[in-house]
Amino acid sequence: MSTVRDILQVKGNAVLFVSPETTVFDALVVMAEKNVGALMVMSGNTLVGIFSERDYARKVVLMGKTSRELQIREIMTSDPISVRPEQSIEECMEIMNSKHIRHLPVLENGTLIGMITIRDTIKAVILEKEHTITQLENYIKGT
Repeated sequence: MSTVRDILQVKGNAVLFVSPETTVFDALVVMAEKNVGALMVMSGNTLVGIFSERDYARKVVLMGKTSRELQIREIMTSDPISVRPEQSIEECMEIMNSKHIRHLPVLENGTLIGMITIRDTIKAVILEKEHTITQLENYIKGT
């Protein structure tokens, strides 16, 4: 069974983040440049929130506010749900599904060490299934 740590070993631990004082507009620029759907919000070394496309759509656009004036702290999701490196991929998928979220920060001893997405979990499950199929085929063929 794959774990969060397995995903991070493949994709790496790089995490894009902004500070709570960053304007929403500037955060959107980073997201567009890096082609990502969410940014971690860090105050020093502490994870204080997450800012996603969904936050923007629901808290800025629909409320008629302007992204050049708002700071991330005003619309971020505070205290985001996080996971530990030893948690299983299946557990993470269940969390994402039940909480209707697509991004999970990974914390180890309170320190942000990475982030996984629903896409990462799906990819890991597919790779695991492909590996199992290959092993079964080899067993059947006697190789």
